[in-house]
Amino acid sequence: MLFIRKALLAVRSAKIVGFDAWQGRIVVWVAAATAGLVIVGFAKATEYAIAFFFSLQREDWWLPLILTPIAGVVIVWATNRWFAGAGGSGIPQTITALQINIQDKSVKPFISLRLAFGKIVLGLCALGAGFSAGREGPSVQIGASVMHAFRRFLPAGFSVHPKHLILAGGAAGISAAFNTPLAGIVFAIEELGRRFEQKTNGVLITAIVLSGLVSISLQGNYTYFGSIAVGLIDRKIILPVLVCAVVCGILGGVFSRILIESSKSLKGNIGYLRSIHPLWWAGFCGLAVALLGVLSGGAAHGSGYAFTRGMLNGSVTETWQYAPIKYIATIFTYLSGVPGGIFAPSLSIGAGIGNDLVPLLGEPHLRTAICALCMAGFLAAVTQAPLTSFIIVMEMIDGHEMVISLMAVAMISAMLARLFSPPLYSMLAGLPTSK
Repeated sequence: MLFIRKALLAVRSAKIVGFDAWQGRIVVWVAAATAGLVIVGFAKATEYAIAFFFSLQREDWWLPLILTPIAGVVIVWATNRWFAGAGGSGIPQTITALQINIQDKSVKPFISLRLAFGKIVLGLCALGAGFSAGREGPSVQIGASVMHAFRRFLPAGFSVHPKHLILAGGAAGISAAFNTPLAGIVFAIEELGRRFEQKTNGVLITAIVLSGLVSISLQGNYTYFGSIAVGLIDRKIILPVLVCAVVCGILGGVFSRILIESSKSLKGNIGYLRSIHPLWWAGFCGLAVALLGVLSGGAAHGSGYAFTRGMLNGSVTETWQYAPIKYIATIFTYLSGVPGGIFAPSLSIGAGIGNDLVPLLGEPHLRTAICALCMAGFLAAVTQAPLTSFIIVMEMIDGHEMVISLMAVAMISAMLARLFSPPLYSMLAGLPTSK
């Protein structure tokens, strides 16, 4: 009897049977499922938006020269007018919201349902107009906004803080957008949270699992780029790992530094145009993306998913121009101020770099593996989140046999990138960093 009494006391103290505890858990579960549903819907809508743009581009090659600049002006105007805080990736806004005291007055400029709505609508418009952007960064802000909106339903004294909902929602955004739940957990630890509190574990993992279940139930248990045959991985992969790490570390570090410096006040005529006439500036950036699209036969537009998948499975062998054109197009898209992420374009740029390195390395049978290495390396260099980067690529291509080589290239690339740039998202969020 004494043992049973102690067990009941332990259960009660753990709040396993308490009504408030269960009410709080149910709120978190509903919030996670809702976030997953919204993000999956957004992901599906982005596919239609990109397909819509390419259907127009195939009909009239010159149409993006008109559509993309005008759309850039309208999108930036609408962002500044009604959805300030929805521009750009969305990850810096989420990081900022995590670092401040959680109060409605202070968080709303970065995380809110209004911003989530604007991010979805304007992000779809940007992709439908041909800008070089991804959905993953926006999905982080959308997921964080949706889950944080449920904070008002949490019972008083519940162990989960509203800040934990933001963290879990941001991680759920990566998980549902890429269908990579493990990467979502690591992203929350490595990039969003910078620390992993014990009391956050349950809500974080629950949110990611539930959002992943929603994704699977609606889209099936798919792999983002399909199950790619990477070939035999042996000691011959050592040289490609080192070369890919060095090249991607340098190029990714420079890319990150350009984005950081362009976020500051620019000097000269360009700085004047951008600060005094932001709408004309957005139109100019849109025109630059459109011109790059004409030169590349459309490769500069969209997230780059189709080109990346083609290079991975060997059905598309892009010329050397793909990587630099996508590189520049993504920078102009970011400079324009339209909502859109850089995860997917960075993966696409990395695949293009790998495709260009294959002839130089003299290992044509390792083409797919080299492209995958550069995807992980370039993303790690840009974000300086190597664990997230190699896990995302591993899960997206079902490339578990490459885990060691992907980890090595991501770690080396991230270290090299720090010679050229501080961490991108922390800098954009205005956080102190150490080089």
